[in-house]
Amino acid sequence: MEKRRVVITGMGTVNPVGNTVSDSWAAVKAGTCGIGPITRYDASEMKVKLAGEVKNLDLDALLGKRETKKMDRFTQLSLAAADECMSDAGLDREKENLNRCGVIFSSGIGGFETVGQAHQRGSERGWDSVSPFMIPMIISNMAAGHMAIRYGFKGMCSCVVTACAGGTNAVGDAFRHIRDGYAEVMLCGGGEAAITPLAMGGFTAMKALHEGSAPLRASIPFDKERSGFVMGEGAGALLLEELGHAQARGAKIYAEVVGYGANCDAHHITAPAPGGAGGGQVGPSPAPLPAAGRSLGHPAKKRFSVATRLARYQSQLLCFQRERREE
Repeated sequence: MEKRRVVITGMGTVNPVGNTVSDSWAAVKAGTCGIGPITRYDASEMKVKLAGEVKNLDLDALLGKRETKKMDRFTQLSLAAADECMSDAGLDREKENLNRCGVIFSSGIGGFETVGQAHQRGSERGWDSVSPFMIPMIISNMAAGHMAIRYGFKGMCSCVVTACAGGTNAVGDAFRHIRDGYAEVMLCGGGEAAITPLAMGGFTAMKALHEGSAPLRASIPFDKERSGFVMGEGAGALLLEELGHAQARGAKIYAEVVGYGANCDAHHITAPAPGGAGGGQVGPSPAPLPAAGRSLGHPAKKRFSVATRLARYQSQLLCFQRERREE
């Protein structure tokens, strides 16, 4: 069967440097740093003092005060990004077959802020006193579920939970869903909000976070003085469409998604395999790059932690060496 072409027709984001796509891009071009002292809780007695917080975003105004009370922050931020994305795409839902529109939206850990708040309330007032909304607020796929309800999308609704790779996996899976004929429209991306004492304490115990106080020297992964990453929060959303569907409705097209590949090295829960094995073969076939629509002139990208840059380089080198042999 001929593979269908897939394009991007909408974008939305909230993040530490901007609450819209345009504001974020302007901030990036200006070199704005989104890292600063933690304000979401009292960090005075904790080792980590800095984070990348979303700022000056009135979620009650965007989503409604009554609704925000029933959502964890990761869902709120995700919906804010999704709203911008849907507005940007200009999709007329009354003219769509909503059974052919779906959502794949990732969160690595879900409602972590709600977990901490519920635990505190339960320990102080008794465990039967926790909110009846606690469980639906913490489930990782709840952002995707709220999007499906909000926009009436009745196709596939799912959540990819793969830590830092979740948002990328969600976009890739949504791409395949359209390419292979299961949908015409997919809303996809990822959202996270884990700047909480419990989450930050856990990452600090892992020796994963930067513990300094200078924002401009905090997130420096390629510097010899690097000392961990900086926790951030936010969300990013894309609307993907089948090419002919987008053209028929006169949608603006930002780009085409030409491929996607994913695997794992089956090595360790956090560390990559020595030498870059696993990352050196992207996709289900012996050829590492075609599944992701890549070639030697278009290097594949894969995200690792700051302590694994060598493995990343080695895995890419393996990709290129293997492709040269196959040529």
